[in-house]
Amino acid sequence: MEAGGCPRLRLPSPVPLLPMVLLAAALLPQPAVARLYEAGVDPLWVLDASTVRQALGDSSSAWLVQFYSSTCGHCVAFAPTWKALAGDVHEWEPAIRIGVLDCGDEGNFEACKEYGIQYYPTFRYFRAFAKQFSVGENQHGSDREPQTVRQSMIDFLQNHSQEAKPPARPHLDPIAPEEIFLLLNRRAPHYTAIVFESANSYVGREVILDLNQYENIVVKRALNSDPTFLEKLSITSVPSTYLIHPNGSHEIMNVLKPLRSFFSSYLKSLPGVRRRLSSPPLTPVRQNREEKTDTKEWKDFDKLKLYMDDLESGLHYLLRVELATHKTLEGAQLKTFKDVVTVLAKLFPGSQPVMKLLETLQVWVVSFPLDKIPYDAVLDLLNNKMRISGLHLPSHIRWVSCQGSRPELRGYPCSFWELFHTLSVQAALQPKALLHTGLGDGAPVVLQTMRRYIQDFFGCRACAQHFEQMAKESLHLVETPDGAILWLWEKHNIVNARLAGDLSEDPKFPKLQWPTPEICPECHEEIKGLHTWNKAEVLRFLKHHYSPDNLVFASPEDHQDNTGFQEEEERKDLKNRGGRNEDRNPGSEKLLAAKSKVFDRLISKESAVKDRGRKKAELEMEEEMKQAVSFLGIGFSNVDMSLCIVLYVASSLFLIIMYFFFRMRSKRWKVRYPRPYV
Repeated sequence: MEAGGCPRLRLPSPVPLLPMVLLAAALLPQPAVARLYEAGVDPLWVLDASTVRQALGDSSSAWLVQFYSSTCGHCVAFAPTWKALAGDVHEWEPAIRIGVLDCGDEGNFEACKEYGIQYYPTFRYFRAFAKQFSVGENQHGSDREPQTVRQSMIDFLQNHSQEAKPPARPHLDPIAPEEIFLLLNRRAPHYTAIVFESANSYVGREVILDLNQYENIVVKRALNSDPTFLEKLSITSVPSTYLIHPNGSHEIMNVLKPLRSFFSSYLKSLPGVRRRLSSPPLTPVRQNREEKTDTKEWKDFDKLKLYMDDLESGLHYLLRVELATHKTLEGAQLKTFKDVVTVLAKLFPGSQPVMKLLETLQVWVVSFPLDKIPYDAVLDLLNNKMRISGLHLPSHIRWVSCQGSRPELRGYPCSFWELFHTLSVQAALQPKALLHTGLGDGAPVVLQTMRRYIQDFFGCRACAQHFEQMAKESLHLVETPDGAILWLWEKHNIVNARLAGDLSEDPKFPKLQWPTPEICPECHEEIKGLHTWNKAEVLRFLKHHYSPDNLVFASPEDHQDNTGFQEEEERKDLKNRGGRNEDRNPGSEKLLAAKSKVFDRLISKESAVKDRGRKKAELEMEEEMKQAVSFLGIGFSNVDMSLCIVLYVASSLFLIIMYFFFRMRSKRWKVRYPRPYV
């Protein structure tokens, strides 16, 4: 079935009307978010944090739910296949339902964390009539072709116990030849279709589920284990369908091809066979397309600049969202996390509050005495729950150069690339930054850290596998810091070439080989009529583009607003000055003063743009400082709090050791000098 051919379907409801009304009400249009699936348009159930537990808990139907992220390119590319599958099995409701939950939506972060979702897409089965909360059962196997998933859905339905099976699940086990003999030449109020097939075939069960919601037809399946019986019915091949009419006559059903779709279509077209109307159909509430559109205005930006908003938004998503799906860090994952934090603390070119936060986090993580860290403790520090003055990482997402033409495009994957390009350039510009950190001083330190992070934590599993394959092939050949910068650039372009034309590609930002001739003409050469890269110029361009000098701290709208405000203030200042000096200064002097002011403004404009972002960061820091813990009017710094934490841990361990020491000494003393009984 073509991915784009999903019809708009109405889904019947097997559960009581009131709970479904509540569920439908919860699915009313919400504020604009990045979504790959639309309720009421796509033939599946679009869940969110407010509806997922209600839908899956004690449900009279089984569920197959895809937990995806709208920032995952593989999920974007897979969406048409999932919609096609949902449309293909919509007749199987209400025995089993298809649902989706967007873990890339900020409102669903906690719900996905509750279900233990760490990678995307994750597919979970949920049994019917589950009385207690369950995180579901993983759908195993890398093959997610619709046919394979349909077969796993059937296996899951058949694995339900008799007591807990969905009421709408039909009888899927094969019947014996004796039962078939009883049906022949006997009148019945309905058609009876018997699909003969081999033991490992799923065609019969698929046809049974396809006709599950139709009346005046009963579908059964039988195995081809008795050749004599098949010969009596003139069945020469399987799968074949034998049709018994209501008047008792029977015959082999003639179809063009022995396929599930042909069998199902033929049976639905029989006279009197129609969809059952005993329960009113219910469609998930159709969302208003005008309200669904993204309300954020497009930000114009300079393609030659790097924006701090992109780096900070990516850092926020990496630390507060992607890593937070892991409730506890230990072993190799804890080592990877420590290395990532160390690299960020030493190389991230952030504002003072962000750098103080990263440095405090690095000191705390390295000095943590246990071999297991609950990530909630890390989140408390990231969110500055202790109210330490001067620490702040913005918790909002504001894409600038990483914005997409639709909310689900670009975003975090773009900022992730930008982040590690920047770190690799910083490692080359500051070759001694990682000395004495335990990471070594080898050229590919940043790349190896990035590789392990992608392996252990990156949400898109297909992306992680592709990156790991590239790293295995050539990362060991990187020997210099400049070589590390070029290696990452080359692999990024390989990914761009692989995803060009993919559904995850943003039409406004096609996957081109970067930098383009428009941005860096010197990077491109032609030798004997063939395009080639001038790698020396590419390296020069990358070192400039990802350097702190090319970093814009203020977003475009901040720059616009601030500039307008500044010009207005300057106009007022000129006016006031002119009024005060009017009596003693002639008109020429006023004009000269105004020109001088404008000239000063032009001179300071470049430095003002660079400082504007720092001023914004300082304002955010001041807001945090208002709520900081203070003693006698003085807020504690991050160094103070780090020392407090280290001293607290050390003193606790010392007290525990002393307690056990004196306890053992006391026992020995009592043994040596027992008190006489009185």
